[in-house]
Amino acid sequence: KCRTGPMDIVFVIDSSRSVRPFEFEIMRQFMMDIIGSLDVGPNATRVGVIQYSSQVQNIFSLKTFFTRADMEKAINSIVPLAQGTMTGLAIQYAMNVAFTTQEGARPLHKKIPRIAIIVTDGRPQDRVTEVATQARNAGIEIYAVGIQRADMNSLRAMASPPLEEHVFLVESFELIQQFGKQFQDKLCGVDMCMEREHGCQHSCISTPGSFYCECNPGYRLNMDGKTCSPIDACADGRHGCQHHCVSAHGSYSCRCRAGYYLNQDKRSCTMIDYCSFGNHSCQHECVSIPSGHYCRCRSGFTLQPDGRSCRATDLCNGVDHGCEFKCVSTEGSYHCMCPEGQQLQADGKACSKCGSGHVDLVMVIDGSKSVRPQNFELVKQFVNRIVDLLEVSPHGTRVGLVQYSSRVRTEFPLNKYHSADEIKKAVMEVEYMEKGTMTGLALKHMVEHSFSELEGARPLSHNVPRIGLVFTDGRSQDDISEWARRAKESGIVMFAVGVGKAVEEELRAIASEPVEQHFSYSADFTTMTHLVENFKLNICPEESKGETEFRSPCECEALVQFQTNTVAILQSLTEKNILWMVWLTVSLACLLAQMTARLEDLEKQIAKKK
Repeated sequence: KCRTGPMDIVFVIDSSRSVRPFEFEIMRQFMMDIIGSLDVGPNATRVGVIQYSSQVQNIFSLKTFFTRADMEKAINSIVPLAQGTMTGLAIQYAMNVAFTTQEGARPLHKKIPRIAIIVTDGRPQDRVTEVATQARNAGIEIYAVGIQRADMNSLRAMASPPLEEHVFLVESFELIQQFGKQFQDKLCGVDMCMEREHGCQHSCISTPGSFYCECNPGYRLNMDGKTCSPIDACADGRHGCQHHCVSAHGSYSCRCRAGYYLNQDKRSCTMIDYCSFGNHSCQHECVSIPSGHYCRCRSGFTLQPDGRSCRATDLCNGVDHGCEFKCVSTEGSYHCMCPEGQQLQADGKACSKCGSGHVDLVMVIDGSKSVRPQNFELVKQFVNRIVDLLEVSPHGTRVGLVQYSSRVRTEFPLNKYHSADEIKKAVMEVEYMEKGTMTGLALKHMVEHSFSELEGARPLSHNVPRIGLVFTDGRSQDDISEWARRAKESGIVMFAVGVGKAVEEELRAIASEPVEQHFSYSADFTTMTHLVENFKLNICPEESKGETEFRSPCECEALVQFQTNTVAILQSLTEKNILWMVWLTVSLACLLAQMTARLEDLEKQIAKKK
């Protein structure tokens, strides 16, 4: 048997009218003798047969049969065509059809020899030189076997070099069987892997006159054709691992980040619930995070320095008051208040929402190391308070979220979610990045990507306002000036919110004009409530527009209302920090300016009536 390695062999048999019936039977036997010497199979040698005269007929392709019995049965059923001798056409068919991967030929990179055995008894009636050259250049090794009346020049034009090893002329059909034994030796040759130092790291595969190297499963052959490297099974991105993919010996396994465990599907990860261990000692609530846990107090309570116990402050902080904007404690009770220009709703808690103004809003939040995990949770609550103010829908307000530290990550684009509940859920699932503070890089990402139509921003021709809100707690580690300027030049209304060690100069550089209406600051993360309302008043056009009802400030009802509001604000003043006092002073000044303007309008109306 010929066991020097797999081959793809196609017999190209002349069945023109010059081949007499008994001679064609000898050709059948020649093919079966050759096949009988081969180790055939899907992973061994594959065999195909075509016959030709004035046309070409495929008897069976390289992928049709994998046993000698099936091949012999098909060869015995061949009916000769008995027409002309179009050898060039047959070679063209072998190159373009028979030796394609669709018909069962192995890919060229596997280096499995492609061998065509042409058996003819006459002179071709078409040109063979050019098409045979193309076939040889395509990697097909051609053996030309002429019988009796065959033209030697044509055989030499068809065959592969060296010609003395690929051109054979047999004097008669009767001698072809004896020639077949010699041809078998020529085709099979010696085991080249045994005859020379092949240098293959894993396996050597012998072929007629040569050899090639193969690697074990899970490895790929290197460019040197001899050594092997492990296949990175993670590289194609189809592993489905939620966190990390670890490649090993052609396979892979999924691994979770610290603070998570691998689920039963061996792909997805779930955060470890450290609070469930029962040793947290939190007085109110325990909150699990990937790095451990922290304690959180219920609304109206303050976490104490021990990080576990909670203490109530005023009544507003001791009950679940539900006030949307502000809770004002009074003796033995409390009531809710809304900012000027907004009405308290019938439930006594909610304020009018930003409904008619549709915007594309992208919030860019600082996830640097200085924020700390517990404060990052407060930042997410701050974001959701803003979302609560908006009427979110595909045709209304759209919201996107970007987090940055030393790099920038889009948490979700403008076209990802279409309801406030979906957005708030996604916000609470955002993971804290930590590391540096590259605010300039985040602004660049926002301008180039977040407000692109690809990520859901509506075309500028629709005149939908584009609003960017940047939230940071410290100095940027890169330059912000260029991309802050580009953002505003591209039509984005920029708001800057700073907390703690945020730099006022940078906040002002980010904010749109007038700057005073577009930047806000809070001393720490627990006093950010008023920042939400500042933002609402500036993005909700209906909060400051509409018909004005002029009332005399001297009317008893107006005086009582003003006195009540002022007393309530003063009562809550002792619980706030110095920045809240500044905000109150500005608010009272604005109130006085509005009352003065209303008096002037009232005087004008009275003068007109006179």
